[in-house]
Amino acid sequence: MQNVTSVHEFLFTGFSHLTGYESLLFMLFLFIYLITVLGNSLIFTLIWVDSHLHTPMYFFLSNLSTLDLCYSSSTTPQILRNLLMERKSISFQACMAQLFFLISCAGGECILLAVMAYDRYVAICIPLHYPTIMIRKTCIQLAVGPWVIGILNSMLHTVLTFSLPYCGPNKIQHFFCDVPQLLKVSCVDTSLNDTVLHVVTVFVGFGPFFFIILSYVRIISSVLKIHSVAGRSKAFSTCGSHLTVVSLYYATIIFNYNRPAGGYSAHVDTLASVLFCIITPLLNPIIYSLRNKDVLEAIIRVTLSLSGKL
Repeated sequence: MQNVTSVHEFLFTGFSHLTGYESLLFMLFLFIYLITVLGNSLIFTLIWVDSHLHTPMYFFLSNLSTLDLCYSSSTTPQILRNLLMERKSISFQACMAQLFFLISCAGGECILLAVMAYDRYVAICIPLHYPTIMIRKTCIQLAVGPWVIGILNSMLHTVLTFSLPYCGPNKIQHFFCDVPQLLKVSCVDTSLNDTVLHVVTVFVGFGPFFFIILSYVRIISSVLKIHSVAGRSKAFSTCGSHLTVVSLYYATIIFNYNRPAGGYSAHVDTLASVLFCIITPLLNPIIYSLRNKDVLEAIIRVTLSLSGKL
């Protein structure tokens, strides 16, 4: 099929029902973005400078923070720019780049959360084999896997989406480029793209989710066999932050992408997308900081170390 695209830019209408509140939204999203960058950068830096956090679990957490940084940065700066502009647009090439990085990070995070569940499964269910299974080489391979799968998945969707002809209209009922909204404005049948999107979502999105559920079924079963209350509490505490992040991430995915055929109202659509691409990367470092004793102790150690050098 020859690409007869005549559209050179897309216009966002996702905030059209909030006209008059652009300045307020800009300040709010800018604040959230700065806290997101600061929080995830702090987690990443702590893990790499504090030797107490040089374990597989925190190695994977540093990758999660990096993904969240890329994930938030793929959409929020463009959103901030458009909130200040009367004409809320994005070029065809910039839209393609935004979609590529967004899907790469979203898919990679799904796989990485499953890797983190596997790490907790080995640590709790077969602790004696943990040092021999989670060796450095294995950890690197498990960390690289989500990035590779995320990028390959994104390449597939980006190529399929932007090989379609776009001949007008060029208005997207959203505030960033995403596959479902782009398919709606294509001027040809997109049933093949829809099928690929749903099939890949099952494998890259819900496949890891079911793996996480199975892992935690085994983990909970093993923890309940621990006779010591303190032992059970310690085992559950190492999983609490991860379970919270998984629940938050998949709840926003389901809410954002599994909507009724007619969609939600404009207000609910906007809320779902904001939760998915802006709020989730903000909350992940907060969850791991507030619920994790090791991270809090690392913050104190690094702070005292820095203050001693001043």
